[in-house]
Amino acid sequence: MRKFSIGFAVVSLLVAGVLSYFASGAPDGLDKTVEDTGIAEHAREHPLAGSALADYALGGDDAFTGVAGVLGVLVVLAVSFGLFWLLRKRSDVR
Repeated sequence: MRKFSIGFAVVSLLVAGVLSYFASGAPDGLDKTVEDTGIAEHAREHPLAGSALADYALGGDDAFTGVAGVLGVLVVLAVSFGLFWLLRKRSDVR
């Protein structure tokens, strides 16, 4: 299980850090539809729109998309590991 977990983490970090630079910057289908129908004119920014990792980039700079992806993966892995550790089945419980 340890080898699988380490392999999963490495692959996740590679996908987030390397492949994210090849992702399209063009809006996806939902964003395109919202823009075409005029709904975007009535939309408000969410409270975290100005945060450091907003729009899948570090500080809004597309050059740091991979860094933002790696940070996101690390946060998800840390939270997941913490939850699994807290919820694990303990052998000393009778």
